[in-house]
Amino acid sequence: MANQNNNKGGQQQDVNQLLKVRREKLQNLQEAGKDPFQITKYNVTHHSSDVKELYNAHEAEILGDRKAPDVEGLDDAAKREVINNDYNERREIMDAKPIEVSIAGRMMFKRVMGKASFCNIQDLKGNIQVYVARDNVGEDSYADFKKSDIGDIYGVKGFAFRTKTGEISIHAEEITLLSKSLQILPEKFHGLTDTDTRYRQRYVDLIMNQESKEVFIKRSQILKGIRNFLAGRDFMEVETPMLVSNAGGAAARPFETHYNALNEDVKLRISLELYLKRLIVGGLERVYEIGRVFRNEGVDTRHNPEFTLMELYQAYTDYEGMMELTESMFRYLAEKVCGSTKISYNGVEIDLGKPFARMTMIDAIKKYAGVDFDQVPDDAAAKKLADEHHIEYEERHKKGDIVNLFFEEYCEKELIQPTFIMDHPIEISPLTKKKPSDPTKVERFELFCNTWEMCNAYSELNDPIDQRERFAAQDANAAAGDDEAEHTDEDFLNALEIGMPPTGGIGYGIDRLVMLLTDSQAIRDVLLFPTMKSLDGVNKKNDVNNTASEAPEKNVKTESEKIDFSKVKVEPLFEEFVDFDTFSKSDFRAVKVKECVAVPKSKKLLQFTLDDGTGTDRTILSGIHTYYEPEELVGKTLIAITNLPPRAMMGIDSCGMLLSAIHEEEGEEKLHLLMVDDHIPAGAKLY
Repeated sequence: MANQNNNKGGQQQDVNQLLKVRREKLQNLQEAGKDPFQITKYNVTHHSSDVKELYNAHEAEILGDRKAPDVEGLDDAAKREVINNDYNERREIMDAKPIEVSIAGRMMFKRVMGKASFCNIQDLKGNIQVYVARDNVGEDSYADFKKSDIGDIYGVKGFAFRTKTGEISIHAEEITLLSKSLQILPEKFHGLTDTDTRYRQRYVDLIMNQESKEVFIKRSQILKGIRNFLAGRDFMEVETPMLVSNAGGAAARPFETHYNALNEDVKLRISLELYLKRLIVGGLERVYEIGRVFRNEGVDTRHNPEFTLMELYQAYTDYEGMMELTESMFRYLAEKVCGSTKISYNGVEIDLGKPFARMTMIDAIKKYAGVDFDQVPDDAAAKKLADEHHIEYEERHKKGDIVNLFFEEYCEKELIQPTFIMDHPIEISPLTKKKPSDPTKVERFELFCNTWEMCNAYSELNDPIDQRERFAAQDANAAAGDDEAEHTDEDFLNALEIGMPPTGGIGYGIDRLVMLLTDSQAIRDVLLFPTMKSLDGVNKKNDVNNTASEAPEKNVKTESEKIDFSKVKVEPLFEEFVDFDTFSKSDFRAVKVKECVAVPKSKKLLQFTLDDGTGTDRTILSGIHTYYEPEELVGKTLIAITNLPPRAMMGIDSCGMLLSAIHEEEGEEKLHLLMVDDHIPAGAKLY
């Protein structure tokens, strides 16, 4: 262990020395009057891919009829001479009509070879090789270039050419250091693989991982495609308030803040709906907004507290019209962004070109759970069915809520190909118009694809009397403890009383749509700067947990949170003494967290997928979401009792118990999972 610690110390010292050298190089440049940070602009005429395309086209035009040399029957030396002569002739012809270019970007590779060197410059559209020769750029400039570091940003002027190995490159005639990199990039061939660092330092991720950059370029293309599609249908893009007194339009818990100038408490919006409907009342017949909304909920692979929502409303149509619009838009985006209506997600082909399937929620439950809720007479009978099927529910829930719980449990996981699920229970749809043929249901649909809800749409409720009654029911739910219930919005009711035409409306989760079209496995992969829990220590303010980023002479050590361990105790497994034989029957094992997600509809439970050394994944649920976010536990080694009988929690069998310690502080208890050294293998028994 001592040797390991000494080695780590040596590595840290080496890093600090390298950082110190970079700062010294910058200081030398500044003292020589060559401070790169005083440069304010650079004339860029081309990007890397532009240069390659231009050269290929230029070469085809000038040398298109020229045949490759015939080397049949020649020995190796003669072949090399013929090929070399042909290359020189081609270069002479091409260089007589050079393509002059000026590019700029980050140097990702450098190979110095005496009087000439090669480097690789990366810009927005890719990368290109640059040939830098002392005789072309000058002795002083070349000497400075040889001292450059990977990560430095350069401007390069020169002409395009093809090397003997066939690579299109730039022959530099002038090079300019535009910015000095004072940090060290990850090693080229391994890149940046740590997901936590990728999310916190997205700028490094974009530099090192071309796939990540392509995701965000595609995200921009998707947003552009949506706007183009809706413009073609005469929709108007609008903007509505983010700070609101009544956060309505969805079932979610809002963030709350205080408006100092007005001395009022306000909320961040959870939806775009109610303001957009006011615009329909005002006569703007087709409106949409793409904007951030904020929901004070958990974080997992498909949820982020702030996310991008697109909602649109169209007067004089209904949810059938919204289905046609949705199907057409998804098909349009797939063709524009992916080049085909057949896409692949995680190896599964999804066909957006075929007509989307349509199924009522009742029929879906009948198909996948074998229960026909049209034959269930009342709330009591629905709850009895839930008990029989081990579906967890709350006492305040009614039949419609139970229907939705059955759908979530049995149906969502089956919906891979795009499917419209229609005609939801009225209890879970407070802003939706009733079906004239069945007032217990509403004209609503959700599009499911890859088991995900992709959008939510209504024939909008425009009856102010009915809407007031629905708001009253939501107020009652809030009084009963539902902190996601909506509240009566008097101004919105006033707008409805002015009169709103029959209207179709829909909301799309843009982040989830981007995940689908870019084959991204987590929502954080499609958010440039996802919500992350702050790091402990001296750099908590900006989440850079990297002491090497400080000037070496300030080598500050990061300190972890201090806990008064005199107040920590292990939660007692038994209130009274227990004999040794009974205690020894508990199977305590080290387990490694493979996956951790928040349990839907639960504010406390996290669901762990664990490696317990048996080769079969183990599922354990633990009520510690208040103290941990799921992503920070992945990869940790914990302690579990693995021979307890399965216990159903929120409809999921929990097979064991994770051990925690209780930390009491100022009258408040906090749970701390027992974590052990990661060198301990999964399945190791504790004695």
